[in-house]
Amino acid sequence: MSKKRGLTAEDLYRFVWVGAPDVSKADGRIVYTQRTVKESHDGYTTQIRVLSPDGQTDARFTSGDEDQAPTWSPDGSKLAFTRTHEGKRQIWLLPAYGGEAQVLTALPHGAGAYQWSPDGSKLLVSSQIEDQTESQSQAPDEEPSQGQGGSNLSQAPDSTESDSNANGADQPLREQVIDRIRYKGDGSGLWNGKWSHLYVVDTTSGDAKAITSGAYDVGSFAWSPDGSKIAFTAYIPEDSDETDPDLLLVSDLYVAEADGSNRHKLTNSDWSIGQMSWSPDGEKIAFFASDRSYHNATLNRLYLIPAAGGDIICLTGDRDLLVGNLVVGDMRSGLGSPAPLFSEDGSSIYALFTRHGSAGAARFAADGSGYEVVLDGDRDVYQLTPDHQGGFVVAISDPLNPGDLYRYSYGTKEEIRLTDANGDWLGEHELSAPESFWVETQDGWKVQGWIMKPVGFGSGGSSVQPGDAGSDSGSHTGSEAAGKVPTILEIHGGPHMMYGHTFMHEFQVLAAKGYAVIFSNPRGGHGYGQEFVNACRGDYGGGDYRDLMETMDYALAHYDFIDESRLGVTGGSYGGFMTNWIVGHTDRFKAAVTQRSISNWISFYGVSDIGFFFTEDQIGGDAWQDTELLWKHSPIAYVQQMRTPLLILHGEQDLRCPMEQAEQLFTALKRLGRKTRLVRFPGASHDLSRGGHPSLRVARLSHIAGWMDDYL
Repeated sequence: MSKKRGLTAEDLYRFVWVGAPDVSKADGRIVYTQRTVKESHDGYTTQIRVLSPDGQTDARFTSGDEDQAPTWSPDGSKLAFTRTHEGKRQIWLLPAYGGEAQVLTALPHGAGAYQWSPDGSKLLVSSQIEDQTESQSQAPDEEPSQGQGGSNLSQAPDSTESDSNANGADQPLREQVIDRIRYKGDGSGLWNGKWSHLYVVDTTSGDAKAITSGAYDVGSFAWSPDGSKIAFTAYIPEDSDETDPDLLLVSDLYVAEADGSNRHKLTNSDWSIGQMSWSPDGEKIAFFASDRSYHNATLNRLYLIPAAGGDIICLTGDRDLLVGNLVVGDMRSGLGSPAPLFSEDGSSIYALFTRHGSAGAARFAADGSGYEVVLDGDRDVYQLTPDHQGGFVVAISDPLNPGDLYRYSYGTKEEIRLTDANGDWLGEHELSAPESFWVETQDGWKVQGWIMKPVGFGSGGSSVQPGDAGSDSGSHTGSEAAGKVPTILEIHGGPHMMYGHTFMHEFQVLAAKGYAVIFSNPRGGHGYGQEFVNACRGDYGGGDYRDLMETMDYALAHYDFIDESRLGVTGGSYGGFMTNWIVGHTDRFKAAVTQRSISNWISFYGVSDIGFFFTEDQIGGDAWQDTELLWKHSPIAYVQQMRTPLLILHGEQDLRCPMEQAEQLFTALKRLGRKTRLVRFPGASHDLSRGGHPSLRVARLSHIAGWMDDYL
């Protein structure tokens, strides 16, 4: 009889997250970040480590506990990284073979993303500028100016300062004057009146000069191969523009001289453009973009444009192939996808792609003649960086592994594991491996799903009862004789995201407690083509709801261990909307947990940071002309039909699906005398389940499992 146990919510405190690999061109050493929960459980520690090229030596490289974004200089002599200095995140430099790290930048509002110039003499750095009257340059010994308000909507987490609490007890209260419709963002708070722009920083003196300015945000950026030019994305309003820029979900590609002069616009404001890279000869620029043909449901594809301007060609070829990683899970937050990677000769471009529950890497011909899959399989490739020998270092997760680094050789197709961050402690546990299945719906769609059996199911021994697996005493193997087990349907957010072959702590916790777990990608999810991802727009609660019910029907017909009398359902964001919708339209589930959900599209329109455009795009109307339409698709319209015990989990600082969405639903259910409970998580944004405060993440999992235990 096995002595291994399944995972508990508290095991979150033991996870190690690895990422951000970068390979030295000089000697092949690999730097990467390792994130862990602090011993006090009140936050996270992020350290930079260095690996030998063969992975045999792995050591801590920097001394800080919040060091991030490590990048080698082009000659491999220095390492740049970010660390907090005097209250703001700045860029530091460290000699490649040891020594004292020195702070380089003293940017008034901190440093965000950055990139080395090709000769290593400069850095191109994203930071914030209050307005065009703010000083355009600053040496390291100048006194930085102080900002007011919250952090910028476009900045990455932990990239620049956040002054949202600047007006403390010793500061006078000030009113906030708001002129923009996009005045807040989930995770960043209220807009602080600053714009994200580019600085060029001298890597010897630290002198910094802003090379862009104005009432717009710069997004991604890149140096040309000779360092004479830069490319960047932004939407820069023209004097003749009559449309509010905040209403336009587009960005353009610009090329300018390295000092920001002679700016040239390459695109026509019809695109939403992400990351880009220059070809090795500097003649072309590859970029990820949506052409907005299906609005927010448009697939991102890989494009190529002459750096001097001209015709844009699509390199993806297959219209249904999505570039980038859109796998959703609870192990990673805000990583994004790496920029397109040119081969050394410029003949091909490497990029991640998302398909059928997996994320892999593909090689695209730069002449547009096609592509080939390089890395695939039932797993989640979430980061990709070139090594010094023509291959790659990649970060990969799968359903039984939160993530590790691997070296892949394109020539030999060999894959070598470099880290085993969680192997020792996960080896003490028994995990449940998902089994994939496909459902053909009544209206002809094919929906992919997975089922995870309870930990120890079918291995004999004592039965697993819900609520048992949190105990370390004894073995929890087997299932009830002839076995019927309670089962939970999980629903992903987005809706334009994708469940897949990645590690899910939440699912493992439920499986360890004796539940079977079912999850799927109903229409609207990514990874199954353009028409599929577009199919839920204007039909929330229609075909997507039927897909989920038919997935449940399929599971009941094909897995005879599922107890139909003990079904639960849960999901977050769009998955929370759908959980609310489900309990308002069927009583087949005996317990439900809705997380960071939407309950009322009419109020959502005006309170969410994306409500004014997302509601129009996804539901098809606004709050004053299309009230009946929005009410028809609002779960709270069906609250009198909700009789399933419903637990409502919500972060108090969630600006994507604000707290009032939970409060409305809770109040209505209590007024009707239904079984419900509201759990509020202080300080938590929409990102709680993936990157929130560790103890709140554990509490969230405990509440989910506890509610299911009570009613299933």
